[in-house]
Amino acid sequence: MIYISKPYIGEEEKQAVLEVLESGMLAQGKRTAEFEEKFAAVCQTKHAIATSSGTTALQIALMAHDIGPGDEVITTPFTFIATVNCILFVGAKPVLVDIEEETYNIDPAQIEAAVTPRTKAILPVHLYGYICDMDAIMDIAKRHNLLIIEDAAQAVGAEYNGKRAGSFGTGCFSLYATKNVMSGEGGMITTSDDDFAHCCQMIRNHGMERRYHHDMLGYNFRTSDIHSAIGSVQMDRLEAFTEKRIANAAYLNEHITGVITPAVREGYKHVWHQYTVRVRDAASDGSTRDAAIEKLRENGVAPGIFYPIPAHKHAYLRDYGVEEVSLPVAEKLAAEVMSLPIHPQLTQEELAKIVEEVNKL
Repeated sequence: MIYISKPYIGEEEKQAVLEVLESGMLAQGKRTAEFEEKFAAVCQTKHAIATSSGTTALQIALMAHDIGPGDEVITTPFTFIATVNCILFVGAKPVLVDIEEETYNIDPAQIEAAVTPRTKAILPVHLYGYICDMDAIMDIAKRHNLLIIEDAAQAVGAEYNGKRAGSFGTGCFSLYATKNVMSGEGGMITTSDDDFAHCCQMIRNHGMERRYHHDMLGYNFRTSDIHSAIGSVQMDRLEAFTEKRIANAAYLNEHITGVITPAVREGYKHVWHQYTVRVRDAASDGSTRDAAIEKLRENGVAPGIFYPIPAHKHAYLRDYGVEEVSLPVAEKLAAEVMSLPIHPQLTQEELAKIVEEVNKL
């Protein structure tokens, strides 16, 4: 079976973990600081703050920006649910607007109409490793004096006109086991604002700057040096892994004809966390796409669906005052999308197999 993801654990990662274990210093320490420094350099920011997950990175960022009850945050419905949940966790209201059909990302043309006096931030999601149209989004944010918090969970190393994901506003990344850079589990916040970085560091560590001196409300959202040791080694592999993902995507785009393949606009560097196609003539309930996935699985290729249910369709959001809305593009794509294996460990034979089976559909 050719799986949708295959985390790479080499001898360097194993040795780095052993060194941490043998040191006896397992909690957040020197290896975390090293990892943060490498991550900030890649994201073209002054600071990176390691956290326990991508979800806690988002929650800390919202808290550090003083977003809470009475505030609204504009974001996309086409994302992992953590994006929306973190807004709810701080007591704010997610306002969901539709997406672009070509990129799967939030449609800037829909954002401005959703701005109200209560809007405090725009939270774009760089889905699948492809940065949103940040010029347009930053222009809207500037006109309305809004914060930008990037959910860049899938987009480490991605670029828009030479500028890296996580450097347009406050960046939030995931280091989950399947991500382009992974530490098993973890997250990262990026910023060039000294005061904001300090606030994030305080929140992740019980509001402490000095031991047992609690200056603000905080959590235990720290990571460990075990996780950071893995992540630090992975950072050294990022460039090579990204180039392999780009090459794999180019091969699939050139040879696949059975489905709608993804496009990349001028000025963007897509890092291909997922290679997401669309099943032609898909039924609105997703059954056509689901049948295609079942057929591929029967023949040795294991795709994934990211994401089958847009956020605004989850009924529990009504309990938090999020109105049910019609977002036709997100709803259409949720029934069509199918992600194919793209990870850097794929062989040429496996890429050819993926093409062969997809073109049979």
